[in-house]
Formats: sequence, C-alpha cells, structure tokens
Amino acid sequence: MNMAELKGHPVSIVEMGPRDGLQNEKMQLSTSVKAGLVDRLAASGLQRIETGSFVSPRWIPQMADSAEVFAGITRLPGVRYSALTPNMQGFDRAVQAGVDEVAVFAAASELFSQKNINCSIKESIRRFTDVCAAANAAGIPVRGYVSCAMGCPYQGDVPAADVAMAVRELMALGCYEVSIGDTIGTGTPQHVHDVLSRCLQEASADKLAMHFHDTYGQALANIMSGLQLGLSTIDASVAGLGGCPYAQGASGNVATEDVIFMLHGLGMDTGVDLSRLIDTSHWICAQLERHNQSRVALAGLPVARGA
Repeated sequence: MNMAELKGHPVSIVEMGPRDGLQNEKMQLSTSVKAGLVDRLAASGLQRIETGSFVSPRWIPQMADSAEVFAGITRLPGVRYSALTPNMQGFDRAVQAGVDEVAVFAAASELFSQKNINCSIKESIRRFTDVCAAANAAGIPVRGYVSCAMGCPYQGDVPAADVAMAVRELMALGCYEVSIGDTIGTGTPQHVHDVLSRCLQEASADKLAMHFHDTYGQALANIMSGLQLGLSTIDASVAGLGGCPYAQGASGNVATEDVIFMLHGLGMDTGVDLSRLIDTSHWICAQLERHNQSRVALAGLPVARGA
C-alpha cells in the first residue's frame, strides 16, 4: 500500500497506557486516577482501551486493583474495554469485572520463554487453551500478543519463522487478532517488513496488529513499514507511558499522540481528537510526576498552514 492509498484508509488504535504503560511505571496510582485516565482516553475518541490486567499482584502490583478500575470507569458506547488474562483465575475475575475482551500473550523467542516460564513457545501458548475455550463459550473475543518479535534480550536475533509459528498457534486457539511486539525496540523498517511479511503467510493483514516500542527511536518508521503491508491496527500508549525493562532509562511504548499526529498527516481516519488526547497526556504525567515522552505533546499542535 503506497502513501496515496493510505489516505482516507481507516485505522484502529489500541490504547495501552492504562495497562502496559502503568504496569511499567514506578509510581503506584490510586484507583480513581486510573479510572479517570481510562475515561479521558475514551472521551478523546479512542475506542479500544486495555484497561487492566488480571494477574497475580505479586507479579505486577500496579495492576492489583484492576477489578476496582473496571468498576470505576464510565463506559461509553462503542468503546471496548479489555484486560490481560494469563490464566483461568484471571479470566474468571475479568468476566466478573465485565470486560469486553481478554488477551493472552506469548514470546517469539524460545530462550525468553524458557527463562521466564520454563517451557517452549508452543507449550506456553497451549497453556491458554482453557482461557480461550472459556472466552469462546462466553462470547468474549480473545486477542493474542507475541512479544520479542524483532529481538530478544537473552537470545538476540529471533527467526521470523518462530514469530509466524507463534501467530499460527494463537490463531488456532481462537484469537481473532494477534499483535506483533517489538519488546526491546530494536526493530528497523526493513526488519519489520521481513517479519510481518512472514506473519502474513499465516494470517491476513486485518488479523495482525503492530506493537512497537520506541527504545531506539524507530517506532514510527516501523509503523509505516507495517502500514505499507496493509496492517491497520496499532498499539500505542498515551505520553509514551511505560519503559523498556531491558534498557535502563530507555523509552518504551510509542506515544499515542505521536502515532495519531503521523496518521492524520497521512490523511488516515483515526476518530481521535488529538487536542483532547494531548490534554490527557499532560494530566497523567502530572499524576505520575514524570516527564512526558510524547514529542507531539511537548511541542503542541502546529499553527494551521496559511494562518
């Protein structure tokens, strides 16, 4: 898909700030602030928001109050509020909280999988069989994540065939969409093109999403690489919330504002009010007492041409 073909093409943004962003922030926010963030994001026009994670608080204490966050949000029609659910206990809690969608995750790196959960990629994905079956029975969509798709902190290079295999396995379990993640942010446009091209042999472009970290400043260029292959779903985090746990001091998730600004410049339809999103970006950074990592939020919206 060339630049001209992108103009007017719809695109879907999956906002990761309340989950993937906050779980990597050092400061613990109150439940009301977390719910307020979700509400502000929805009011800006974002229609897919990962609101929490139903995991053991011993693993991720920042997500311990996810049920309370779901109870505290003001749900807007047309907005899908999702949560990460790695096991049946988490899934049951998520259902009780009224999630609209659940997500499961796997790594594309065999060494990462072995070091973290002591099993192979395929074995790790098969552990989600019960969650996916229960979600299917309940009519709840399941999204899959594949991390370390462009590189691994332990293994280094990750074969594209392994990424594609993880996509195939997750789709076989019933995931309607699989997000391809550059967890350490080392991917470059050609690398992303090669990996996504291999994944497109397993799933169509409308069933794949991009989840790129901006550790080395490549995320926007990498997103462009995916857009040109026909992918149109992008994960991003307001203000660039979250960091890269494998690169001290480095940025993590690409900032939603920066992605929206680029997409609007391409003439793509996001349905997002960028000005309201920037206000939300500054608000949450003030709550966290942290520096805003969105270039667009820091620069502000440009004066209209010809003004």
